[in-house]
Amino acid sequence: QVQLVESGGGLVQPGGSLRLSCQASGRKFSTYGVGWFRQAPEKEREFVAAINWIGQSTDYAPSVKGRATISRDNAKNTLYLQMNKLRPEDTAVYYCAASDFGDPTVQATEYNYWGQGTQVTVSS
Repeated sequence: QVQLVESGGGLVQPGGSLRLSCQASGRKFSTYGVGWFRQAPEKEREFVAAINWIGQSTDYAPSVKGRATISRDNAKNTLYLQMNKLRPEDTAVYYCAASDFGDPTVQATEYNYWGQGTQVTVSS
């Protein structure tokens, strides 16, 4: 089992940037596929980005492609999400998640472990 704790959220102006982090502890982080999801008020949780166990393969939602970069440092048991050119519609609680499957997946149901989330608010 792995425990996940997100950080790095906050209030940012449109066009700004944020880097979210997800610190993992517990079982071997490097064996998991990991990803980021987000949930805005009154909306369903949606996929943002994912990265495979070794960091060689990534996948992005069309809404963030070109503005987001997912990465991981297995030596530090940490997952990152760099978000640039933020828009008001990026406002949501961002969750990191880990999957027993080592390859990235966009399906939330395939992730076994979830963090508590970090709030990102994009507003002027």
